[in-house]
Amino acid sequence: MIDLRKRPRIGESLIQIILFICGFISIFTTLGIVFVLGRESLLFFAHPEVSLVEFVTKTVWQPAIDEFGILPLVNATLMTSLIAMLVAVPLGLGAAIYLSEYASERARSILKPLLEILAGVPTVVYGYFALTFVTPLLRNAFGKDVVQIYNVASAGIVVGILIMPLIATLSEDALSSVPSALRQAAFGLGATKFETAVQVVVPAALSGVIAACIVAMSRAIGETMVVALAAGASPNFTFNPFLPAETMTGHIARISGGDLSYGSIDYDSIFAIGLVLFFITLILNILSRWIVNRFREVYD
Repeated sequence: MIDLRKRPRIGESLIQIILFICGFISIFTTLGIVFVLGRESLLFFAHPEVSLVEFVTKTVWQPAIDEFGILPLVNATLMTSLIAMLVAVPLGLGAAIYLSEYASERARSILKPLLEILAGVPTVVYGYFALTFVTPLLRNAFGKDVVQIYNVASAGIVVGILIMPLIATLSEDALSSVPSALRQAAFGLGATKFETAVQVVVPAALSGVIAACIVAMSRAIGETMVVALAAGASPNFTFNPFLPAETMTGHIARISGGDLSYGSIDYDSIFAIGLVLFFITLILNILSRWIVNRFREVYD
């Protein structure tokens, strides 16, 4: 009898090498991004007009007068993302619960692809949708004197619609992975379908649902075109969602389209803002991994 384990498997070895190269390239790309952002950010902080303490504490961002406080950009980014999450989490989780617990196989095969189509719509279309549809609705509801044409609220609402399919898809996968024995046990104890879904299935898949929400928030923080078109181009430090403000990604998109000379302070500021944005998303991804590992339920 031939021992197949001793025979050389050239195909598997080749596949293993290719997969290793792919993994190495992905890691090397990430390190390269960090290196470029870090190097160019050091050039920004090397300018005599820039102070690291003022960069992280001041509430004014006006490069024309040498004011480089990043808090207005961070505040607008977080406000937009918070509004987006307030819109996306209930809608996305509700859609996930329906697809996982209530929809038939035929309905799921139709509705889930239709839901995922929203993720394929170009974000510039979402931006004009926010500017020409959502903003007029808000101005008619709350008054034209209260809601400005460019405002954080409309941008946040549309970003929430944009990331809703991401929450719905990832949460539905987490809910569907819960063993059916838990559902049957809940039914056997007299629980209704809604009680089973809310009190049994969702808690059992909580780590996956929270991870989906954090990933979606990372997507919202990194969104560019919607906030660039709908939120405005004024780096104001305000907590009023009906006023214009500029996010980090919107600011990068706006000044990158201008004529910036290489090595200027405006040019170097792009990388400093990008580095802050990178660290925010990195922290969210680390938090997502920790939550998944900490609260993951393992079923035999």
